[in-house]
Amino acid sequence: MCDVIGELFQLLQDRESHPRPGSYTNELLESGEDEIVKKIGEEAIEVILAAKGQGNDRVIEETADLIYHMLVLLVARDLTWQDVLDELGARRE
Repeated sequence: MCDVIGELFQLLQDRESHPRPGSYTNELLESGEDEIVKKIGEEAIEVILAAKGQGNDRVIEETADLIYHMLVLLVARDLTWQDVLDELGARRE
């Protein structure tokens, strides 16, 4: 199984280091943390709405959007996906 989240996270870090004109990721990073967390809130609501009546395909799509925006927040804060995995691991013990 490939590590899609890890690969996406690396791409987001690369976009931060090497901005590309027209990149949605760069637009988010440049707009600042307030805009990023606003998008996270919007996507979280969309996951809830999808779960309450839009079907599994929409739940999957909106969950993917939510995860993407959360990863952008991690990049903006200089945190890593591994930080999240480590926290989950610590909670398991």
